[in-house]
Amino acid sequence: MRRRPWFVLAFIVALTLFTGWLSLPTEALDIGGFKQRFPVREGIDLQGGLQVVLEADPPAGQEVDSETLEGTRATIERRVNGLGVSEPVIQTQGDNRIVVELPGVDDPQDAVNILQETALLEIIDPQGSSLPPGAFVNTSLGAAEGGETDATPVAATPAASPAASPIASPATEGGTGPTGPVYSTIVRGDQIADAYVGQDQFGAPVVSFELHGDGADALQAFTQDNLGRPMSIVVDKQVISTATIQGAISNSGQISGMNAAEVNDLVIQLKAGALNVPLKVIQNQTVGPSLGQDSIDRSILAGAIGLGAVALFMIFYYRLPGFLSVVALLIYTSITFAIFKLIPVTLTLAGIAGFILSIGMAVDANVLIFARLKEELRQGRSLGSAIEAGFDHAWPSIRDSNISTMITTFILYLFGNYTGTSIITGFAITLFIGVAVSMFTAITVTRTFLRLLVGVGMARQRWWFGVERGRVAAGAGD
Repeated sequence: MRRRPWFVLAFIVALTLFTGWLSLPTEALDIGGFKQRFPVREGIDLQGGLQVVLEADPPAGQEVDSETLEGTRATIERRVNGLGVSEPVIQTQGDNRIVVELPGVDDPQDAVNILQETALLEIIDPQGSSLPPGAFVNTSLGAAEGGETDATPVAATPAASPAASPIASPATEGGTGPTGPVYSTIVRGDQIADAYVGQDQFGAPVVSFELHGDGADALQAFTQDNLGRPMSIVVDKQVISTATIQGAISNSGQISGMNAAEVNDLVIQLKAGALNVPLKVIQNQTVGPSLGQDSIDRSILAGAIGLGAVALFMIFYYRLPGFLSVVALLIYTSITFAIFKLIPVTLTLAGIAGFILSIGMAVDANVLIFARLKEELRQGRSLGSAIEAGFDHAWPSIRDSNISTMITTFILYLFGNYTGTSIITGFAITLFIGVAVSMFTAITVTRTFLRLLVGVGMARQRWWFGVERGRVAAGAGD
């Protein structure tokens, strides 16, 4: 044999045992809590929850661009994380909408109220502290959620070096009862006229921003009196960035010392805060968990019926190769479901449909191979050479058809992301993974099984391969 199928078989068995164990319910045979880190993640349509479509409703004369919408989405994402919701989906839809899916929400109305709040951006005086990104703080415009903060002031320290923290410099080119310190707000988001990505004199990316109204005067007075000290940018009482003041800032300034990705993120946040975009609810839908469980039960039943029907057809028409393809199909199911848990993939009803559809795609490859195998045997070839010829001649068709399907799923994924339709993205992801795994099981697993049959001299009767009765030679070429 050109290859060593026993080594491949050992790999297939080990892979099947691992993925089969991982695919079992989390509480079954868990070792060291490993499986608990990879639970089945259910979408809103399976476990129930809240789906809200928000539309930007800016004041007259203001426009919402993609950066502002993305900044608003990021703000909503932080709020949702604060709600403690597991596996939320927050994505933009078109040019002015944001779709939010919150599985397992207990109080839908409270969640909607939080989502609708306009983002509050502030530039604050951190009292000499270098507040870390992500910290929640109280400001003079209100307390952090619940009055609790995780930012502790420290004694004023000398200015950090440019390598240690971002730098704020003048532009060179044109609540109640809070626990913890209260930081003074110097500038509000509605006092920022614009923000954009610029470059300093050395060509490094910087955040350039412009102020108007009282904000320009307030920031100039503060920066002039606090050279070498930090100032922080806060959205919804959460620190986004802390910069060191290098010079007085009047109506425009720059924030430097960050990489390109950080600069772009901060520009998005500043633009969202500057525009002060109100959001209105245009769709609010609550999905009950009972509906989701019913969908799961029906999907499992449909999958079992489909798998059984496919298995009967393959065994009846292709006999022994058909039986081996069914075994490979079970291995395929185990591997695919384990990948869903490892990535992880949030399963929706449409995602389950994509998974079931990919089962048919997996069998389709075997049909092409076995049909060619029968033709080779009818032409008098030995069993070994007929198997190799069947796989070799069917491979181009299998490759082209599966790659075409995968390209289609990629386009569907992009479309679902753009429109904010998680049903489409879930279907695309599960179908893509299913097709990719099916190519492995059809070409590698089934081929290894058949090669082993030849190697041990089993199944020499043609009837076992779906052709006229008689014997076939094992032959060479496998």
